[in-house]
Amino acid sequence: MPPIISIAGLTKTYASGFRALNNINLDIRPGEIFALLGPNGAGKTTLISIVCGIVTASAGTVLADGLDIRRDYRATRSRIGLVPQELTTDAFETVKATVTFSRGLFGRAPDPQHIEKVLRDLSLWDKRDNRIMTLSGGMKRRVMIAKALAHEPDILFLDEPTAGVDVELRRDMWQLVRGLRDRGVTIILTTHYIDEAEEMADRIGVISKGELIVVEEKTTLMKKLGKKQLILHLQEAMPAIPSGLVDWTLALKAGGTELEYSFDANTEHTGVPALLRRISDLGIGFKDINTRQSSLEDIFVSLVHQPKSTQPMQERA
Repeated sequence: MPPIISIAGLTKTYASGFRALNNINLDIRPGEIFALLGPNGAGKTTLISIVCGIVTASAGTVLADGLDIRRDYRATRSRIGLVPQELTTDAFETVKATVTFSRGLFGRAPDPQHIEKVLRDLSLWDKRDNRIMTLSGGMKRRVMIAKALAHEPDILFLDEPTAGVDVELRRDMWQLVRGLRDRGVTIILTTHYIDEAEEMADRIGVISKGELIVVEEKTTLMKKLGKKQLILHLQEAMPAIPSGLVDWTLALKAGGTELEYSFDANTEHTGVPALLRRISDLGIGFKDINTRQSSLEDIFVSLVHQPKSTQPMQERA
C-alpha cells in the first residue's frame, strides 16, 4: 500500500540563514499513529506546518495521498486536519458555530449530523451554545480538535495536543485518537510527553536540530536501543566505585546506596553473573536486587545527545 504522506528531501532555511529542517525523508503509512519526538526547537512544528501548507519549504517535495501539496493545494488541504499548539479561535463565537464554519471553509456541504457526532465524541455537545471565551483551557483544546475534524479529513496532525491539560483529559484524548485510527484516520502527533508516544504510537521518529535521526516501529526501537539496568540496593552507602569493578560500567545512585549496571539483555553475555561474583568476592553486601527495562524516555535522551556520527541512520519506511 502506498504511503499516505511521502516527504522527500525536505529542507527549510529562513532568511536569517537558520536551517530549521535539513533533508527530511519520511513516509507515513495509512491508518497508523506516528509520533514525532524532539526537544523544543528541533523542527517538529516547522515540518507539520510545511505539510499542512502553512509554511513554504526551501527544497524538497511532499505528497499527500499521492498529490503534491503545492500544485494541488486545495485537494490536499481538504484531506488534512490540523490541531495547532496555539488555541486560536474566535472567543465570541459559540462552539457549534465555529466548528460548523470550519467545515464550510473546506467546501464541505452542511452536515449537522456530523457536527453533532464530532461534538458528542469530544464531550462538547452540552457546551455547543457556549461562547468559546467561557470555556476552560481543556475544553478549548477539544474545540480545536473538533474544528480539525469538522471536514472529515483522512489525515490528522496533532501538534502537542495535550500540552497544558490535566492527566484525565490527556487520557480522554488518547482514547479519542485511538478511535479515530480505528476508523481509518492516519494520525501524526508531535509531543514532548514520552509516555504519550509510548502509550499510543505505532512508529516513532526522533528529530533533533532539524534532522530526522531515527524512524522505527516503537517495539523494534525499544528492543534495538533499549537496555536493562541491574540495581543493587547496598547494605551500606559506598563513597565511590571500587577499583575492582572497573571492568563494568557502573553508576552510584541514591547517595551511594544503589549500584546500577546497564547491559544489553539481547546479548548472550550480559556480564551480570561475573559482576555478582566479583561483588561477592569484594565483600560488598546488598539487601535487595532488581532490574528494570529502559523506557522510551531513556532511549530518546540517549539519541538526541549522541554525536551525529554514532546516531542510527533514518529509515524510509
